[in-house]
Amino acid sequence: MPTTNHEWFLAFSRPDLDEEEIGEVCDTLRAGWLTTGPKTHRFEDDFARYLGSGVQALAVNSGTAGLHLALEAAGLRDGDEVVTTVYTFTATAEVIRYLRASPVFVDVRPDTLNIDPEAVESAITQRTKAIIPVHFAGLPCDMDAILKIASRHGLKVIEDAAHALPATSRGALVGTLDSSATVFSFYATKTLATGEGGMVVTRDPQLAARCRIMRLHGIDRDAFGRYAPSPEPSWYYRVVAPGYKYNMTDVAAAIGIHQLRKQDRFLRRREELARRYHEALRDLCLQLPACAPAGDIHAWHLYVVRLNDDAPVSRDELIAEMAARGIGASVHFIPLHFHPYWRDTLGLRPEAFPNAARAYRSVVSLPLYTRMSDGDQERVIRTVRSILSRPRRSFAASRIVHSEQSNTEALL
Repeated sequence: MPTTNHEWFLAFSRPDLDEEEIGEVCDTLRAGWLTTGPKTHRFEDDFARYLGSGVQALAVNSGTAGLHLALEAAGLRDGDEVVTTVYTFTATAEVIRYLRASPVFVDVRPDTLNIDPEAVESAITQRTKAIIPVHFAGLPCDMDAILKIASRHGLKVIEDAAHALPATSRGALVGTLDSSATVFSFYATKTLATGEGGMVVTRDPQLAARCRIMRLHGIDRDAFGRYAPSPEPSWYYRVVAPGYKYNMTDVAAAIGIHQLRKQDRFLRRREELARRYHEALRDLCLQLPACAPAGDIHAWHLYVVRLNDDAPVSRDELIAEMAARGIGASVHFIPLHFHPYWRDTLGLRPEAFPNAARAYRSVVSLPLYTRMSDGDQERVIRTVRSILSRPRRSFAASRIVHSEQSNTEALL
């Protein structure tokens, strides 16, 4: 066994960085350009070319910042409503509150855990201005249905694609659909990782122009334009709106340039790992994650299983036992109506979103990342099989565990 706990423990996720990223960062440091500059512009151009379909790409310092910018540029205002899923990370909804608008949460489909289009349509009111679908775990939502709903009601669609690079819907890459904007995240765990960062993608030139201004204090020239070597005076700028500080640095962009070039290889490895999990776990007391429809691509940012009711352990027990054996796992997500702020502010009841609540009690995200070796994955598979293959516990023991879970949820 390795000599340290750090070496022994198999992390839930690790970024896949090589000498290309390191060399590009060193080149950036030697050039002395640390903020938004030539590397950021290059990354934006590369990203737009990767997606194609005439999109513009605007680099930002987080996916959260990108969602905020896209909603502001789409015209969201005080008192408006945005329909979105309750089964997501809080960033999806908090950006709506930044603009003094209100999120209207709806439930998810029980098979995909993606937003339910029928629930979306039922939630639309005269105050609704936009829909934010979230492509959970890397599987695109039913975008045909959502875009048709939006068209009927004159609504904007801002896709939260934090998990969805490079997923496809009806053969088209997420980011090239007919939504108003798509926002990607480049957080350290994502399929393209720059540590912190994100990208707003749109074909709407007015929305792109507004995002470009608002991401840097509402100034009509970015840092690169004001400080790049030039014989012309470059000190002058104008503040045209009360903007934000959401620009990406060249250090982050240097990493992103090479992460983007590796996306096809990364995807093949993630698909291989997902396929091996499917084959090795399909006979256990688990519901395996939904795959993409024929002809489409699941990005496999996450591999989320759900324990059946007849599982010998609870979700929390499975995660704890895996950790004790040196394997990290996680939970995606704690639905927003279980969090005190959203529950109390909006008066949400636990039973209001039954599919999300039911999924939360049973979901476990297993390790899946491109640096994961076949041996690493086999270790995860052996551990999960060992825990879930034991005899089912007694009714009394099950009742005790259920009571403990209920107490935990009450605290949420």
